[in-house]
Amino acid sequence: MTAYVLPFEKMHGLGNDFVIIERRHLPANLNDKALSRLLCDRHFGLGADGLIIVDLSISRDADFAWNYYNADGSDAEMCGNGMRCFAKYVFERGFTDDYTFSVLTKAGIIKPLIESDGTVTVDMGVPELPEKTKEEIKIDSRIFDYTYIEVGNPHCIIFLDKDISDSDFYLYGPRIEKDKRFPNGVNVEFARILNSKEIKCRVWERGCGPTLACGTGACAVLLAANINNLSDTSASINLPGGSLNIRWDKNSNHVFLNGPAAFVYTGQFNLDPKLVSS
Repeated sequence: MTAYVLPFEKMHGLGNDFVIIERRHLPANLNDKALSRLLCDRHFGLGADGLIIVDLSISRDADFAWNYYNADGSDAEMCGNGMRCFAKYVFERGFTDDYTFSVLTKAGIIKPLIESDGTVTVDMGVPELPEKTKEEIKIDSRIFDYTYIEVGNPHCIIFLDKDISDSDFYLYGPRIEKDKRFPNGVNVEFARILNSKEIKCRVWERGCGPTLACGTGACAVLLAANINNLSDTSASINLPGGSLNIRWDKNSNHVFLNGPAAFVYTGQFNLDPKLVSS
């Protein structure tokens, strides 16, 4: 097989970066997960936290569809920052004139809205809240109180009195992500309450490791803070890459995520199909 020229775009939401390709540009018999591992590799590929495959086919279920993969090739049910980038991509590239539309994901139908200021608001749907607001997890001799919440994908939120140190972040993040109580892995958020409207957070993302931002994680942090009586139903979540605005509408039980999405560059990747064939 000869090399195949694959057009792509690079985008990010607060530094959480993605390679975006369209399904129609992919040759047949490619393994999506192997493709994600290749393209997201920061040394031998393009470098990204995840791969977004855009499906422009219109079905009865939604206006668009996507497949999202973490950098290690694993599936992710949902990605808030990725969805904002997806929404801006299909809108700015002229695939729709509508400011709001529906996208079929593994977490169900998601509806982003392109705002007049250029940011994107995503209706993240109804979260799965825990029966117990707090549980304990022990890693070696360290015990953490955590709240488990699903916002399309699973999150373990840990509130601390002070910012987590680099050494603890890199020690406990991957250990909790792969702990046996989370058989499918889990995203880990180490959060600190600044006030009822502002929370600081650092994320160890399942399948990626440390990320500058995580949209579903920010939603999970707001939810966990509110049900533990630590915050209001809306707050700014301050992440290493910037701030996301999260609102929980308790009447509809929907969670809304607002933040920017930015284009970085466009290009072509010389893809050897043998490296990612099924």
